[in-house]
Amino acid sequence: MTTETVTPPEHDGPAPDGRGDADPAGALLVRLARLWDRVAWLVEDRSAGDPTAGDPMRGLYLSGDAVRHLLHTGPTAARGAAPGPDGSAPPDAGGDRLGMLAHRFGLTEVDVAALLISVAPDLDRPFEPLYGYLNDNVSRRRATIGLVLDVCGLPGHLAAARARFHPAAPLAALGLLTVEEPERPFLSRSLHVPDRVVAHLLGDDTPDAALAAHLRPTPEPTAAYPDGGLADRLSARLARGPAVVYLREHREGDGLACATAALGGRTLVYDGPPEDVPTLLREARLSKRPVIVSGLPDEPATLLRELTAQQDVSVLLTDPRPYDPRWCGHDPLVLDAPRRGAGDAAAWSAALGLTAGDEPEFDLATAVAPYHLGGEGVARAARAARALADLDGAPLTTAHLRRAARQQSASGLERHARQIRPAVDWTDLVLPAGPLSQLRELALRARHRDRVLGEWRLSAGGGRGRGVLGLFAGESGTGKTLAAEVVAAELGLDLYVLQLSSVVDKYVGETQKNLERVFTEADRTDAVLLFDEADAVFGKRSEVKDSHDRYANMESAYLLQRLESFDGIALMTTNLRANIDEAFTRRLDLVVDFPFPDPEQRLALWRHCLERVPGAEDIDLRELAAGFELAGGAIRGAVVTAAYLAAGRGGSVTGPDLLEGARREYRKAGRLVPGEFTDAW
Repeated sequence: MTTETVTPPEHDGPAPDGRGDADPAGALLVRLARLWDRVAWLVEDRSAGDPTAGDPMRGLYLSGDAVRHLLHTGPTAARGAAPGPDGSAPPDAGGDRLGMLAHRFGLTEVDVAALLISVAPDLDRPFEPLYGYLNDNVSRRRATIGLVLDVCGLPGHLAAARARFHPAAPLAALGLLTVEEPERPFLSRSLHVPDRVVAHLLGDDTPDAALAAHLRPTPEPTAAYPDGGLADRLSARLARGPAVVYLREHREGDGLACATAALGGRTLVYDGPPEDVPTLLREARLSKRPVIVSGLPDEPATLLRELTAQQDVSVLLTDPRPYDPRWCGHDPLVLDAPRRGAGDAAAWSAALGLTAGDEPEFDLATAVAPYHLGGEGVARAARAARALADLDGAPLTTAHLRRAARQQSASGLERHARQIRPAVDWTDLVLPAGPLSQLRELALRARHRDRVLGEWRLSAGGGRGRGVLGLFAGESGTGKTLAAEVVAAELGLDLYVLQLSSVVDKYVGETQKNLERVFTEADRTDAVLLFDEADAVFGKRSEVKDSHDRYANMESAYLLQRLESFDGIALMTTNLRANIDEAFTRRLDLVVDFPFPDPEQRLALWRHCLERVPGAEDIDLRELAAGFELAGGAIRGAVVTAAYLAAGRGGSVTGPDLLEGARREYRKAGRLVPGEFTDAW
């Protein structure tokens, strides 16, 4: 076989459209021409002095002359790599990482030699034909156990040498070397160094691609919860040596926040299947990073056995379930993760990148108080808030911050409740001073419950939660549901109205299960849960006369127990306060009575509803307010009816339109229209 310098095809000039070098096809042909020159150079360099260059069977076998030629030329690394297309030399990997691995994991000289011999074909191609020659099979170009033992000068029958390739030996157990082809004789089995280990030896610290879909960014440590020194004690324990720790969290994210506070720096946060755990542990060993597994699978036994069997990597597991000793034989260190409190203004300020003199125009501490987000959630919410402010081209506001924080509080409540994004405020409520002050106190309790019940230790104990529970009682249309929406808006939270049709079930025990799902989801979500017409589920227990009474009382008993441990914000409305069981009332933080509006309040309601509606100037709202005894909901209905009448004729709302609306509300309620309000009015 002879080699000649081949001239690549020349570029044929400008493209037909006359754009010349701007033609994408022409630019690609220029690159191909440079590649052609590079390939031609390599062919000439490798064929120079090669005794098999003209052999038609070249590549199918190795002669003695070919082997001696390979040995004479030496490996590429020793000769120096050919200059690249830009003339630059390959970068220096730097550091003897193989020696570091041997020292860190206690590898023997045979282990190091096996690793080096096995990795050679991945680093330098001339080793491939040589290994094929030594294996007496030109197609087997990887190292084998027999080849390693021959190079090390060890006999194949030596038990101690053979044991270095056992699955429990360091090389295989640590994931540094894979013994393939178990069906072959022991000495003929191929050895393979995983690509991630090769990359590590060359100085590349990019995590294994197989884990990319299951590794989450390491959250920033946060001080947004009082931990009583647990994070410091845990950090000191892990500094003394690897350990496996199980953190039971009360609310999702508590364990992750505690773990990141204890570990501080770089970690591997994993949420993948048990099958990838060996790859995860190898990555942790190579990168010298601890592992955090946040949220265990439904059947965690396999995962825990894999993680607790090793003794050289620190692993922190977080899950809301109590640890079950049947999950694995080696029990981890079991701890309760501290409750993560409401938003810490310092953590939010750092995440927002605020500096001294760069404070926002609103009270940051008050704005973030209702949100129980960990370090990762705070960071993501801060980025989203900045992006929303940038989109509006305006400074950061409370609205930006609240919208971003709500996005991080994902909820599964939509399956059982109707979501309402509050669009009202205190000006939409027309109430006497007493109920209004109670509603403001309810928002105050929700904002400061972690300080009062947690830091100041005013919780009643007995496993009771830190939830805020309120009952709104009053006639239909007096503003109970609107008040719940206003409270949610004040806190910057979404309102979820419970759908009784998705909760109440005719089968025994299913109602409790559905309610448990709702409460569990509400516990982990920053939201306000509203039980509209609460007497349907919080009614009084009755004397047991048949099985129906017994099971109805069981539902009430369950609710009484569940409210004790509830951590969220739940509001209830009822038209018949007397129907609510007294045991429920005792567990409530506030009971707000919504009175039927007097004439002055009705006048304010008429004016508020007509605030944005075009109307005639001669409307006498005082006479309507005094003559029609309507609650706020009915007044709004009357205004809506009048607005449709006006829109139908293309004009403004008039007195007769409002009168017709008020009459219809009276008729809907089965009441007689006052005699003075006749058609002549």
